[in-house]
Amino acid sequence: MLFRSNPSVAALAALILAVPAGLTAQINEPLSLDSIFVDGAYEADRFGPARWLDDASYATLEPSSEIVDANELIRYDAATAARSTLIAARELIPEFRDSPLVIEDYSFSPNGTLLLIFTNSERVWRTNSRGDFWLFNLETRGLRRIGGTARDSELMFAKFSPDSTRVAYVRQNDLYLEDLRTNTVTQLTHDGSDTVVNGTFDWVYEEELGLRDGFRWSPDGTRIAFWQLDTELVSEFILVNNTDELYPQITRFPYPKAGEINPAARIGTIPAGGGEITWAEFAGSPRDFYLARMTWASPSELVVQRVNRRQNHNDVFSVDARTGASDLLLRDEDEAWVDVRDDLHWIEAGEAFTWVSERDGWRRAYRVDGGGANLRPISPAGVDILSLEAVDPKGGWFYYTASPENAGQRYLYRAALEPTAGAIAAERLTPADQPGTHAYLVAPGGRWAIHTLSSFDMPPITTVVDLPGHTVTTTLVDNADLAARVTAAAVHTEFFRIEIEAGTELDGWVMYPADFDAKRKYPVLFFVYGEPAGQTVRDGWSGSRGMWHRYLTKLGYAVMSVDNRGTPAPRGREWRKVVYGEVGTLAAADQAAAVAAIAAEREWVDLGRIAIWGWSGGGSMTLNAMFRYPEVYQTGMSVAPVPDQRYYDTIYQERYMGTPQKNAEGYRRASPISYAQNLSGNLLVVHGTGDDNVHYQGTEALINKLVANNKAFTMMAYPNRSHGIFEGAGTTRHLYGLLTRYLQENTPAR
Repeated sequence: MLFRSNPSVAALAALILAVPAGLTAQINEPLSLDSIFVDGAYEADRFGPARWLDDASYATLEPSSEIVDANELIRYDAATAARSTLIAARELIPEFRDSPLVIEDYSFSPNGTLLLIFTNSERVWRTNSRGDFWLFNLETRGLRRIGGTARDSELMFAKFSPDSTRVAYVRQNDLYLEDLRTNTVTQLTHDGSDTVVNGTFDWVYEEELGLRDGFRWSPDGTRIAFWQLDTELVSEFILVNNTDELYPQITRFPYPKAGEINPAARIGTIPAGGGEITWAEFAGSPRDFYLARMTWASPSELVVQRVNRRQNHNDVFSVDARTGASDLLLRDEDEAWVDVRDDLHWIEAGEAFTWVSERDGWRRAYRVDGGGANLRPISPAGVDILSLEAVDPKGGWFYYTASPENAGQRYLYRAALEPTAGAIAAERLTPADQPGTHAYLVAPGGRWAIHTLSSFDMPPITTVVDLPGHTVTTTLVDNADLAARVTAAAVHTEFFRIEIEAGTELDGWVMYPADFDAKRKYPVLFFVYGEPAGQTVRDGWSGSRGMWHRYLTKLGYAVMSVDNRGTPAPRGREWRKVVYGEVGTLAAADQAAAVAAIAAEREWVDLGRIAIWGWSGGGSMTLNAMFRYPEVYQTGMSVAPVPDQRYYDTIYQERYMGTPQKNAEGYRRASPISYAQNLSGNLLVVHGTGDDNVHYQGTEALINKLVANNKAFTMMAYPNRSHGIFEGAGTTRHLYGLLTRYLQENTPAR
C-alpha cells in the first residue's frame, strides 16, 4: 500500500528558476562522492542557536559584517522582524588579544543585563561541553573571563543564579561558585577525582540517560542541587592510540558492560555559600537504581525520578532539600521498560505537573494533581505523543508533536491543560498542506515559534510563525540553492507500506534507480537500523547520508529502508515493546520478510542482488541479516556493530534485554555473533579502533568467530576514530568511497 509519492521534487522544480545565474554551474555539478563529502555542495544552512528573550523577541548568532570569521549576537522582533545588534563582534575582543571570541553558545542572566559566552570548547565524549566562559555586561559593555585560576577550556555548564549576581560551574569534577560583584571564587565540593564526579556525569549516564549538566540552582538561589557519581567499583575500559606518538597512548575510563557493576549515584543539596551537603535519602543500593532526572519544585523541595536497574519502574519522589527525606509521588511502570523523558512541567503555581506515560498502551500526556494522587489524561487516546514542546500555564495549553496518520512525519498540536467537562480535544496547528517533519522552538507565551520544516526531498526551511494561526512572518533560512540542487539530481522517491504477515504492515521508502524501467531487474540496497533507539523511515531531510543514497541510484541501484517492529515509531506501545528480551531476533525476521513481500509486489527487484547496510545498531542488524538469512542477502556492509550484546553498556542493553545473568539465552539468540558460522555472502565490517561507545573489541571477537569457521570477509579498521568515524582528514570521504566500491564490486548494477 502506498502512502504517497513524495510531491516535493516536483514542487521544488520552480526553485531552479529563482536561483541566481551564478549558482547555475554549482547546481548542475554532477552528484558525486566529492560533491557530497568534500565540497559540501549538499550541506544545509542552519539557523541559530536561537534563544527567546521574552514572548515577542529572540536572539541569534550571525556572521559579523565587519570582521572575518567572527560572529555577533542579534535581536529580532518576532512580529516585525526588526533587527538590532545586541553585541557586535568588535566588542568581543578581549584585552591583549587581536581577534574576537567565537561564540559557541550563550545564555542570558535572569535580569537580562548579563550574558555568559561559551567558547574555546573541547570534546567530552559526544559533545563539546568543556571550555571557557566569558561574562559580557550588556549595560557597561564590559567583557571578562570567569573561572578564577582555571586553565584554558576547563569549565563546564556555567549558569547564573536566579538573582543574576553569581555563577556556578563545574571544574575538574567539583562545583564552584563565583560572585560577580566581588569576583571571589568559592569551591563548594572538595572530593572530585577520577572516580568521584560532582555536577556532571560519567560515560554511561551521559550516553544513555542524556545527562551532562549535573547541577541546578534552587528558585531562590540559596542552594544548589547536584548529582554525585562514584565510579570506583566500575570496571575500566581501555582505548589504545598507536598512531599519534611513537609509543601507545592509553585512555582508561569506567564503562559498565551489561550485567556488571554500575556507578553509584546520589543527589545532594549544598548552601550556595558553601557548607554541609544534605543528601537525598532513598531505600536500596544506589548501584541498583538510576537517578534519571531532578528538578526543583520549590525553594525547599526537589523532585527526583529514580529508575530501577531493570528499568521497568520510574518512581517520582519529592525530596526535602533541608533534611533529605523522600516521599513517593508517582510510579510509572511497564512490563517491558519505561522511557525516561523530560516532560515534567509545573503548572498551577507548583500544585500540579504534566507527565507522559504509556500506561494505557499509547504515549499520552497526563495532568498530575494532589501530590501525585490524581492522574488524568489530557491528550487524546490512541495517539502517541512524540515530544512535549511547551507548556503555557497562563493560556491553559500544552503543545506537543505527534503524527497519528503517518509514523514518519511530525506535526504540532495543542490541547487544554484542563479539559472542559473532561472532554479531551486536540487541535492541530501545523497546516495540512505541509507534509513532512516539523520542529518548533515555542516562545514562553505560546504566541510565536521558530519553526523548521523539512521532508524527504526538501532541505530544512526555518521561519518565524505566529500561533495558533501558523502564519509565517519571517523566513530565516530557505536553503533555496540546496533545494535546487536536490531537484536537479532528479531522484524519484516514494513512501510505502508493506504487509509481511496478516495484520502486520511495515513502513518503508524507496529511491528508484536512474532511468528506471519497471521491466528490468535492479539490485536493491537496504538501509537499516532496526533497534528501539531509532527510525529510518522518516519524512525528513537526512543530510549527506541521504545524498549518498541518491548518488547510488545514479549508479543503477534502488535504495530502500523499512522500519521493523521494535523501532520507536508512533504506532503504540505494543509495536515498540514487542521485542523486549529479544532485540535483534524479531527485527531481523521482519526485515527479511519485508524483502520477500516487496519483491512479490515489485517484479523489478532482483532477489539475487539484495544488499544491506547500517551503522551502530544498524551494523548489528546487518550482521543479523547476513548470518540468519544468508539465502536473502548477497552483500552486507556493517559499520561499528555490536556483534555480542554482552559487550555493550548496562543502561542501554539491560533496558531492552534484562541482564545476561537472568536472560542468558535471550542474549545468545539476539547476538549476531551466535550465527556467524552461517555467513555465505559478501561481508564488509568497518570499525573505529577509538570507539568509546561500541568498542572495537566486539568486532575483534566477531573476527575470531569468522576465522574459526573459515569464513571469508573484508574488514576496515580506522585508527583512533570514534563511533562516528569522522576524525582525521579525508575520513568520511574515504569511508563512503569504501562502501560504494564494495557494493559495486560485490553486488554490481549491470
